[in-house]
Amino acid sequence: MIPGDGVGPEITDAVVRVLEAAGFRPKWERILAGDAALKEHGTPLPEELLDSITRTRVALKGPLKTPIGTGYKSVNVTLRQHFNLYANFRPIVSLEGIASKWSGLNLLVVRENTEGLYSGLEHEVVPGVVESLKIITRKATERIARFTFRHARRARRKKVTVIHKANIMKLSDGLFLRVCQEVAQEYPEIKCDECIVDNACMQLIIRPEHFDVLLLENLYGDIISDLAAGLVGGLGVVPGANYGDKCGIFEAVHGTAPDIAGKGIANPIALLRSAILMLKLVGLSKIGANIDRALREMLREGKPTTPDMGGKATTEQVARAIIEKL
Repeated sequence: MIPGDGVGPEITDAVVRVLEAAGFRPKWERILAGDAALKEHGTPLPEELLDSITRTRVALKGPLKTPIGTGYKSVNVTLRQHFNLYANFRPIVSLEGIASKWSGLNLLVVRENTEGLYSGLEHEVVPGVVESLKIITRKATERIARFTFRHARRARRKKVTVIHKANIMKLSDGLFLRVCQEVAQEYPEIKCDECIVDNACMQLIIRPEHFDVLLLENLYGDIISDLAAGLVGGLGVVPGANYGDKCGIFEAVHGTAPDIAGKGIANPIALLRSAILMLKLVGLSKIGANIDRALREMLREGKPTTPDMGGKATTEQVARAIIEKL
């Protein structure tokens, strides 16, 4: 358990109470990371944390602060690279009771998580000139493409759309698109099409039902997964998972919200839904399904909800309401 910064400790405590009420009562190894760890241990990424994840192979993580334009490298990025968590998995599902422009959406955004421009490989060439490197490899692209099509087959999805900018970045995005299309041939029952990233953003706003599974390289995936979350109520309700061959890290995908930290009004739903994905990974899908049913029943009744969803409830009241439904 990585409590996180800002509102992180509040939502992780609430989620733990719901998990325990549902019957999941593990021994949690609580370890700081990010800004809290920097203040406590002098480093944003303690060795104790890396050792714990190596041993347990699973982590539930609250949001972590990432300095903008200066300071230490993103702990989120470092964890993904260190543990080779190559698949970022973001279900985008409409939930009855959550106000949004669209209803009935059931999309999946899968993002390559280890390379590309988002990796932050940059340096100053001369004063006033900075260079960032965008690395795309066949190996990493094949890996994320196979992950995506395997999941699409298991989930009986009908279409995978490869999102790219190969019209301009003909070598890097061209390689990504070409390799994804090659892998798609191994899954003939699943339609594979492609869409330029700027057009994909527009189409998601105009007719998101046109998409099913979206497959993206790192930076595009970071942007479009947040855009898609806005279609179903925002980052406060959307889960996130990072999968590798040896472990998984499940996280709230929203920020640390320092403006409301300590006020007890942060929304715990995104982290709770991420925990449901975690339960599935460790073979406890039944417990996860019970939590999901309780959450959906609470949402259908329309209350209580936190201020980000238009309500006035506290984090604790939301957790308690879900527990009552359990």
